[in-house]
Amino acid sequence: MFERLLIANRGEIAARIARTAKRLGIRTVGVCSSIERQAYHARAMDEVRVIGGPLPAESYLNIDAIIEAARDTGCTAVHPGYGFLSENPEFAERCAGAGLILVGPPAEAMRAMAIKGDARDTMAAAGVPVLPGIPGLASLSDAVRADIEAVGYPLLLKPESGGGGKGMHVVHADNELEELFAVAQREASASFGDATILIERYLAGPRHVEVQVFADNHGGCVWVGERDCSLQRRHQKIIEEAPAPHIRDELRDALGSAAVDAARAIGYRGAGTVEFLLDADGRFYFMEMNTRLQVEHPVTEAVTGLDLVEWQLRVASGEPLPLAQNEITRSGHAVEARIYAENPSAGFLPDSGTISYLLVPSGDGIRVDNGVARGDAVGVFYDPMLMKVIASGSDRDAALATLERALGGLHVAGLETNRDFLLAMLRRTAVRDGTVTTDYLDTHGFGRDEIAEDRTLATITAVCWLLHDNPAPAFRLNQPHTARIRLYDGEDPVDARVLRRSAALEITVDGATHRVSDAGPSSAVIDGTLHRFSIIEDGDELHVFLSGATRTFSRQRQYSGSADSEAGVAAPMSGRIIRIEAESGSVVAEGTPLVVIEAMKMEHTIRAPSDGTVVSLRCSEGDLVDEGIELVEFEASE
Repeated sequence: MFERLLIANRGEIAARIARTAKRLGIRTVGVCSSIERQAYHARAMDEVRVIGGPLPAESYLNIDAIIEAARDTGCTAVHPGYGFLSENPEFAERCAGAGLILVGPPAEAMRAMAIKGDARDTMAAAGVPVLPGIPGLASLSDAVRADIEAVGYPLLLKPESGGGGKGMHVVHADNELEELFAVAQREASASFGDATILIERYLAGPRHVEVQVFADNHGGCVWVGERDCSLQRRHQKIIEEAPAPHIRDELRDALGSAAVDAARAIGYRGAGTVEFLLDADGRFYFMEMNTRLQVEHPVTEAVTGLDLVEWQLRVASGEPLPLAQNEITRSGHAVEARIYAENPSAGFLPDSGTISYLLVPSGDGIRVDNGVARGDAVGVFYDPMLMKVIASGSDRDAALATLERALGGLHVAGLETNRDFLLAMLRRTAVRDGTVTTDYLDTHGFGRDEIAEDRTLATITAVCWLLHDNPAPAFRLNQPHTARIRLYDGEDPVDARVLRRSAALEITVDGATHRVSDAGPSSAVIDGTLHRFSIIEDGDELHVFLSGATRTFSRQRQYSGSADSEAGVAAPMSGRIIRIEAESGSVVAEGTPLVVIEAMKMEHTIRAPSDGTVVSLRCSEGDLVDEGIELVEFEASE
């Protein structure tokens, strides 16, 4: 085993790798950008090096700086985590050339899976089922159209290079093909620098099931377990679980065997994940292979009792796999939820800010892989994932119940998160039953009204808290007989009238009166029902945490401004201007792209709010802008 390990990543995965390395007696060296000297992952390391500026290309994607940091600190191995350079064959080759051990597969294996068409051909030759398709298309021709007829509609267009769902389009009929093919090519070229398109038969409403594989340098290759990742939004996983529900043992074994065949076909080494689409009849098809550790690996660890990072480190150091296939056992169930800094009510736009308060859940069956702490600043340069909450139990129902309890106990103030959205998802029947398919959210959507506790309940609990000397004691006995309290929900005033009657209160909010009595610290009986809550005071703001909802009130009006007012077009989020699409003086139609802003690896196109004229541009490419800043002076047509 090597003695010093450089962890070439950030956030929760860097901290998680460090925990295992330290347990094994390996000294850890972390890297960070110039703005993350005191970041959570940097504080988790034995030693840390600043390797560049805040942009990923300047730091976490800077191969030269990472290799130099490893050499300077005496590291003999590098763990890339996931994302950034983890699937970059050039990085793998550069590490080898510098005499560094990469904790990951060889460059040849990465390349074999990097181009989707080549990966399909390799898998088909290895006997792994693939969907009918046509790889490597630079254009449409009569011959291609004839092949397309053989594949059959509907079709899925996707870039040969890249991932993350970008450039993917479903074609339902021939009259859509030409237009969508051109769109897919433009998006592929812009995102990945390669306009080559793969066409496959589109599988409507499949499940997404993936298999964790592991291989060593001694001919050993095993599959450790499978996971279901079908609950997705924009091709991004939301909740993952192991084992996959409603899968027979015969199908599970077939998936595992196919995954091992896939790994052996490319001379794999280390941890990898083979992803499959599963149709309603139990047929499965190869989708892609991720040549790295997956974000959702903790659910596999929970049901196997294994530390997959430890396996990675041992295999990379030359040891054989710790267990043979027949020695790997699985028991119980585990579910993982990803916590993002994003606002579901605003179209899931990423959010940034300083974490003013953080309470992380704990207890039996709860694991949190965290990447932030109270006081940390969450900026616009990196992925918005803050942490992962993993729950395990004796069976699926127990694991889901534990996850719901854990999320209810997660309190984050200072920025928006998707906590409430996740809780709403867990309460849906299809999610509880394990019958979700990859198109579930596309067909069923999500509305803010799904959150169990509404503004009225949050207001009542905030009023109760304000009537205390502090959040904990019982209601003050010397309060006035009546009181009026005004809070602000954003720009909207919320008025509450309080009338004390004996030991109870009558609180009127939004025209309705509710009877409230004290039930001890951080709880109240409202209209006969016990409600528990937690409230954090942050300056003029009150962050109300209920079991299924978070609400923030202010004691002063908060003017948010408008992202598309007649006076101008403003930034809907803090970020960096990456592209100007319009010119000063141009006359545009409603919906015309004006500016593209990037935050946390997400692009957002700001469009004309109506027909009108771009009077002037108030920003330039490369500018860092705050939410609400006017980007375009815009004059609507009369």
